[in-house]
Amino acid sequence: MKELRLGVNIDHVATVRNARGGGFPDPVRAALMAEKAGADGITAHLREDRRHIGDADIERLTRELTVPLNLEMAATDEMLQIALKARPHAACIVPEKREERTTEGGIDAAGQFTRLEPICKFLGDAGTRVSLFIEPAREQMDAAKAMGAPVVELHTGAYAHGMAGELERIRAAAAYGASIGLEVHAGHGLTFDNVKPIAAIREIRELNIGHFLIGEAIFTGLAPAIARMRALMDESRK
Repeated sequence: MKELRLGVNIDHVATVRNARGGGFPDPVRAALMAEKAGADGITAHLREDRRHIGDADIERLTRELTVPLNLEMAATDEMLQIALKARPHAACIVPEKREERTTEGGIDAAGQFTRLEPICKFLGDAGTRVSLFIEPAREQMDAAKAMGAPVVELHTGAYAHGMAGELERIRAAAAYGASIGLEVHAGHGLTFDNVKPIAAIREIRELNIGHFLIGEAIFTGLAPAIARMRALMDESRK
């Protein structure tokens, strides 16, 4: 097992497909290409409004992938039932607003504890590894731990936008999360230019990267984009 895993998010292949309708480009084909190029897992976000990934995509991914599928999902009854049927390797619970272009921050695990705890239990009992997409804050990690989520994914969006102090905040959160027994992942807004300081944080076990890689693939191809990201991540751990 790699010291630092790379999960490739293929949502925005589906965004391009849905812009025109029809079946091309096929996000499942992209997922299989990413798998061959060295992705350790595939992430797909089935949004309530189905703006990119669709139900049929999830069904095909669960059948055709040989690497783990990480299903990003809102904390709704509909998404819970879909996840329980699909039984992905992992499910990452994220906040979701219809009007947002992309996920704008972490879910408030502490403030929504009563809502999230039974969802975590249902998913865990079904054999799906639960993670919570959260801000790098102790109270959020304490809540995740208390509700039985074994994994947290730290939102790196503010870091990616250059906000002062965010790298140290993420470092401290990763260290704290690991100290209380959580597996720590990270993602959002990571690129070739900013990934190495995050990848260098030893407590982080997985990075989930999508939009940038799909955009870069337009110019270089998906496999070379993944290979370069993988190389930068590996360099950061030497």
